[in-house]
Amino acid sequence: MCADAEVSLAILAKAPIPGRAKTRLIPALGPQGAARLHARLLRRTLAVACHALPPGRITLWTALDPDHPLFLELAERHGIILRPQPEGDLGERMHRALSQAGGPAMVIGSDCPALSPALLTACAGRLKNHDAVCLPAEDGGYGLIGVRHPDPRLFDDIAWGSGSVMTETRERIAALGWRLACPATVWDVDRPEDLARLSAACPALL
Repeated sequence: MCADAEVSLAILAKAPIPGRAKTRLIPALGPQGAARLHARLLRRTLAVACHALPPGRITLWTALDPDHPLFLELAERHGIILRPQPEGDLGERMHRALSQAGGPAMVIGSDCPALSPALLTACAGRLKNHDAVCLPAEDGGYGLIGVRHPDPRLFDDIAWGSGSVMTETRERIAALGWRLACPATVWDVDRPEDLARLSAACPALL
């Protein structure tokens, strides 16, 4: 299964450094456990992405330690591109990643177990006849956003981390006059209460 080769994918990820990765899970897993889970989630995300898109169209945007051994291993194994994340808030970093693609592109994180090759393929396909594609998340954010032509207004002054992110994003897309597709609603792993669901859906990750 392969998505439209003209669509690129950016993945934003921190290095799995204990105490700095998946910090909201530290009360349940401890610093080392949270970092290990982050690494496993990232490995899974890359495997899913490479079943949906050509590796040359996938860029892993790295944070904390761009030369972390896990990033270098994943790049060598999958043949993906590595780039360090720029400075700025989440919106600025996502906009930069989308802009660097030079064409239709999508951006995701590494903590959404609901992502599958079929779902990524479907999202890429929607960009053929929509201006934007999103996968709204159950917590009010989104697990993926893709655009045909990036516009910084889509990301300016959004309350990142709040439950209003998707609502604000829909409003921005409407103001731009864009046509939006939302093929599915997803969930991600952010809080200790998400771990039971992760254990049921992907027991190998815990």
